[in-house]
Amino acid sequence: MKQKPSIITVGLSPAWDITCMGENPDWGRHINIHEQTIFPAGKALNVSKALAWMGQKSIATGLWGGNDYQQMKETVKSLWPLIKVKMTIVAGGTRENITIVDTAKNRDMHLRSPNRLASPGALRKLKSDLQALVNQNSICVFAGAMPEEELLTDVIRIVKNCSEAGAEIMLDTSGVALRKIVDTGHIRLIKPNVRELGELSGKQIEDNTAALARAGRKLLDKVEIVLISRGKKGAIVVTEQGAWYGKCTGCGKVSTTVGCGDYLLAGFLKDLIETNNAASALETAIKAASAKALGLPEDKNWPKTAGKIQIKISPVK
Repeated sequence: MKQKPSIITVGLSPAWDITCMGENPDWGRHINIHEQTIFPAGKALNVSKALAWMGQKSIATGLWGGNDYQQMKETVKSLWPLIKVKMTIVAGGTRENITIVDTAKNRDMHLRSPNRLASPGALRKLKSDLQALVNQNSICVFAGAMPEEELLTDVIRIVKNCSEAGAEIMLDTSGVALRKIVDTGHIRLIKPNVRELGELSGKQIEDNTAALARAGRKLLDKVEIVLISRGKKGAIVVTEQGAWYGKCTGCGKVSTTVGCGDYLLAGFLKDLIETNNAASALETAIKAASAKALGLPEDKNWPKTAGKIQIKISPVK
């Protein structure tokens, strides 16, 4: 029997996600919030958390500040026991991202701190740590913002090393890093949104299924799978075998958009491992993203939750 692949998520821009919920926040006002949550996050760790919700083990790697490493590790262990933490510890503290939710008007604001953990030394240590973990049975998910300029060269070297060790590489980033890492030819899957797909294509792409599928097909000489996120419009997957469009039907009121793309990727990976079928994986991906958007409690049984969400999958010509 073939051994089940080991999913390793790699995040270079981790954060503590702090969400404050209150009514009618505005400039100059002092209000009492009625709920606050603080969780270790970042796109890569969010993928691991989504996988854990769906019953899939993973190894969370990447960079994390030494000042709050133990706090992060204990939080992950208590809330997501299927995640094995193997982060590379970096001197200093991990940044904080603050989301302010106006519950009265159903709107939010995101305040993002800069990431200062990446450095030549930190990336060298991460490279060494990954060499001890990655093998031909690994799926490495590089997700989140990447450092630019000379540090991006170090990141590309890490990606290549993981690929040369036999791992399949999945990529969810943006900007210059997305284009340069895709150009290496070491990537199996990318998950751009419509804007990021346009950046890769060198022109703005119209947000309709036919145009997005055409743009995705032009990237298949460099990657095997293009998973295109369209927010509330659903998602499209493009492979050499075909292209499919999917959308949630009859969904309720969206409560949050934060992290939905990470759940989309996690759902796709979980199903792809089990079925090796892109259309099937797309359906599971949209179910996971929709569940996150609808605010369905993550302590519920995943199969039961997935069974309540209806997805329509159609081929794109």
